[in-house]
Amino acid sequence: MARYHIETYGCTSNRGESRAIESALRDAGHYRAAGPAEADVAILNTCTVVEKTETNMLRRAKELEEETTDLIVTGCMALAQSEAFSDVDARVMHWDEVPQAALNGECPTPGPGVEPVLEGVVGILPIARGCMSNCSYCITKHATGRVDSPTIEANVEKARALVHAGAKELRITGQDTGVYGWDDGERSLPELLSRICAIEGEFRVRLGMANPGGIHGIHEELAEVFAENEKLYDFIHAPVQSGSDEVLEEMRRQHKVEKFREIVKTFDRELDHWTLSTDFIVGFPTETEADHELSMDLLREIRPEKVNVTRFSKRPKTDAADMKGLGGTIKKERSKAMSEAKREIVGEVYEGMVGDTCEVLCVQPGTGDSVKCRDPAYRQVIVQNASEYGIEPGDFFEAEITASQTMYAFGKPV
Repeated sequence: MARYHIETYGCTSNRGESRAIESALRDAGHYRAAGPAEADVAILNTCTVVEKTETNMLRRAKELEEETTDLIVTGCMALAQSEAFSDVDARVMHWDEVPQAALNGECPTPGPGVEPVLEGVVGILPIARGCMSNCSYCITKHATGRVDSPTIEANVEKARALVHAGAKELRITGQDTGVYGWDDGERSLPELLSRICAIEGEFRVRLGMANPGGIHGIHEELAEVFAENEKLYDFIHAPVQSGSDEVLEEMRRQHKVEKFREIVKTFDRELDHWTLSTDFIVGFPTETEADHELSMDLLREIRPEKVNVTRFSKRPKTDAADMKGLGGTIKKERSKAMSEAKREIVGEVYEGMVGDTCEVLCVQPGTGDSVKCRDPAYRQVIVQNASEYGIEPGDFFEAEITASQTMYAFGKPV
């Protein structure tokens, strides 16, 4: 599990965001380190209220850059003035992206059991526990074991209970949702999603992380289910991890790059617009410069709308921990290059939304008098001055996209 260090500056809202980040990290099996030098990842939650504060934020970011192997910068200054951190070797991102970015390429590791949770209007439904993979870098397998899938009927009843309790967004989660049912010799995810979408009520469903190796055998059926059900966000999270088949083999991933491409092509064919979220691990011990370039080429070719870039970090009790690692400078340079390409690609996506009108679901409060919403492809839309419009979590409404930042758009009700 990862060790994290987090520092928070600014108002109570920022402190609330940091608490949410820490809660997600702890739920995924990670724990707080004694300090940045002992952490696998350091998180700096910034403030930008006055010029002196900005100077202090940049100074602290530079200090943390020297103290840790991986730095994430988030918060108000990071979002409003991301270019200010261009000389800092850090990943700059929205608060919501931090927990996933800090996972180090490992599967999420929720707490014991697979019981649903209702947080505001968001229902979290773990459909199974464990996975069928044996990735050489991941320690999660030691904690979760092989996949254990409750029946479709049991999961549908849990989903129905969440909807009846007020859930407007159901998040289908698991270490690897794509292998749901494999322990019973079935590939049951498409049927489960169809059954959940048939539940009476107005709500949306987001499918959680599914490894390409798990969904490749059902990707055509799965894409059809997405096309047939408006309740499903047109969004999948399929972590490719590398553009090099040689590296994927050393990682013991259960897919090759071409399988990943086939999944993407199928969803492109079935859906007019959808969001692909994927992950890349840079600096794996056997990754050559040529391997890294293959990953960069794949990123530019596929142009995913959400990308998590992680520097390889050794985990105890994993086979990759015994490999001779690459130097920190190499990993930083490769991470920086990929993060820059990612920001360009993702920024173009949100910039291209400006002027569009779409239905969104208000999911949760944002900073100050703002709310966070999701469009049909699960892209984030921020509505400011929400109280003036009478918008609250759980509301569906039409929004005009008025502006964008690198990782999200701004909208107003129409």
